[in-house]
Amino acid sequence: MGLDMYLKKRVYVGANFEHNEVKGKIELESRGKPVKINFKNVTSIIEEVAYWRKANAIHNWFVQNVQDDVDNCAEYYVSFEQLVELRETCINALETKNADLLEPVEGFFFGSTEIDDYYWNNIKYTIEALSYLDENASYFYSSSW
Repeated sequence: MGLDMYLKKRVYVGANFEHNEVKGKIELESRGKPVKINFKNVTSIIEEVAYWRKANAIHNWFVQNVQDDVDNCAEYYVSFEQLVELRETCINALETKNADLLEPVEGFFFGSTEIDDYYWNNIKYTIEALSYLDENASYFYSSSW
C-alpha cells in the first residue's frame, strides 16, 4: 500500500483505417506462448514510460503542473512540453542539489519527505525515464494509493 505513479505513452496508429497503412512486425509471447493480435483492429499502442513508488516530490509536480492542484487518482493528459519541463527541473535540482525545485509532499502512505538518497534516486530515475520522449505520442499520468 502506498503511492504508486504511472506515466504512459500512447501512440495512435489507426490501423483500422484504409488510408493508414501500418508497417512492421511484432512478435509477442506471454508465459511462453505466442499471443495473436488482429492488427487491423489496433488503434493505439500504450507503453509504460515510468513507474514510481512513493516518489512524492515527483507526484507533487504533476499535481501542481498538470492536475490543477486536484489530487484524485484520475488519469491526466501531460503535454510533451510539460514533460520536457519536468525533466529540465529534475536536471536543475540534481545539479544544484536544490530540493526546493521539487518539494516532497506528505500524504496518505506517500512515503518519506526527507531529502535523502531515495529522493535523489527518484530524481535521477525521472531524468532517465524522460530521456526518450516522442513528440508524436500522447502521454498520460495517473497515481493511486
